[in-house]
Amino acid sequence: MAGLTEAQRAVAARFFWAAFSGKLGKVLGPEQKALAFIENALNPTYAISALGPRDELLGLAGFKTDDGTFVDGTLADLKEAYGLLGALWRGLLLDLLEREPEPGILLMDGIFVGEAARGRGVGTALLEAICAEARRRELGRVRLDVIDTNPRARSLYERFGFEEKSREETGPFRLVFGFSSATRMEKIV
Repeated sequence: MAGLTEAQRAVAARFFWAAFSGKLGKVLGPEQKALAFIENALNPTYAISALGPRDELLGLAGFKTDDGTFVDGTLADLKEAYGLLGALWRGLLLDLLEREPEPGILLMDGIFVGEAARGRGVGTALLEAICAEARRRELGRVRLDVIDTNPRARSLYERFGFEEKSREETGPFRLVFGFSSATRMEKIV
């Protein structure tokens, strides 16, 4: 399903936090503030949802284009959640993780599956949907980045046909983000 309903926002924020708190916890914590920020920042226009038989959210894949991104939090959103000083330092650190879309490539901007739905093919279905979205937009490739502390995700991406293109080290920021490198992977669609 394209998008995300308003009723699913809180669940999506919790799933996002569960998937990315290891990477973003020191920057976006404490958890209650992070969840409030994430829920407010989600842009359903740039999301593909996997739903269960009762329309419950099982997982979600976000993407980024020149027009917008799935987690579209602004400095004003950060300020609302963390105050001015908290927004400033968080914004500077989050900016280090930003990736820009490139011509001909759909940039996947996060994928996560709820714990109860893991191992049931939801991640694969979301990757198929992201590739279909790229084709719908007449883009020839999908790009994603996977961190070195997430070998299960990397294994899924490789099984799905993504290939490593480059790797970027985080240097001293590994102490903040909890990972040492991110691997850029792409798939021709």
